[in-house]
Amino acid sequence: MQKLTERQEMVLKYIESSIVERGYPPTLREIGNFMGIRSTNGVNDHLRALERKGYLTREDMKSRALRPTRMSSPAADEESPDNLVEIPIVGRVAAGHLTEAIEQPEDTVKVDRMLLGGAQDVFGLRVSGESMINAGINDGDFVFVQKQLHANRGEIIVALVGEEATCKYYYPESDRVRLVPANDNMTDIIVNMDDWRSTQILGVVVGLYRRLH
Repeated sequence: MQKLTERQEMVLKYIESSIVERGYPPTLREIGNFMGIRSTNGVNDHLRALERKGYLTREDMKSRALRPTRMSSPAADEESPDNLVEIPIVGRVAAGHLTEAIEQPEDTVKVDRMLLGGAQDVFGLRVSGESMINAGINDGDFVFVQKQLHANRGEIIVALVGEEATCKYYYPESDRVRLVPANDNMTDIIVNMDDWRSTQILGVVVGLYRRLH
């Protein structure tokens, strides 16, 4: 691979650290803010240079994503297909039909196993609304969810409330379950413990995919 300039190395390291710390790459604006570049064209110049030199790829799943080819591992000059996991992206999940939704997904996306933290039996779900924006989960994002029927207090889960799947913080209490949004303008969803079923937890959020504009 060709040698990187100091600025190109800074951009690559920032993308890598964002993926490791947050589970998804930064936006062009975030890269620009970090580098002190006001123009998205200036950011794209660095990204195109990283692509040309073989350090970065942009994958497309109806939108673009930034993906370092080596994640700073000297031994990993080429990405191994064995490190990729194909995640089914399901749409609206009605009560009791998660299995069917996973068997007939809207789409699939391949992600590095590292981004899932070793999670197994994972599906993706498109987020609708802004109830989790303070947790960095925006309208239109795809959350990666490890399918399971239990969760720890304070984890972000996908749960069924009525006929709809919702993404919220999970807080079980003695007589009720609180599903808490990460948005100060929204109120908790309260479900009495007598009405709560274990099957309402579809899984725990383990990662996120975001469009880059």
